Amino acid sequence: MSGIENYYTYRVTWSEDDEEYLGLCVEFPSLSWLAASQEAALTGICSVVGDVVADMEENHERIPEALARRRFSGKFMVRVPPDIHRQLAIEAAESGVSLNRMVSAKLSR
Repeated sequence: MSGIENYYTYRVTWSEDDEEYLGLCVEFPSLSWLAASQEAALTGICSVVGDVVADMEENHERIPEALARRRFSGKFMVRVPPDIHRQLAIEAAESGVSLNRMVSAKLSR
């Protein structure tokens, strides 16, 4: 790997169905690579992603941004039922913290 594919998020996991290791890339969820070892699964998926990125560049297609290079604001909206919202607000008030701080702490566990 020599380009953008170096910055993508890869995972290797065991596939019970295939009885092999499965290499995956978060930014390219439709791609995978099966291999007998973890190392070979990682090498395989990295190679496939590199080939796909090269093909996309050649065809002037939009290439997914690597999660590692993406800037996050730290803000996102979550919709919950009103009764859950009430329960969380009460719990935060009883704990003496803001709802935002309490929910952030719960999510970080």
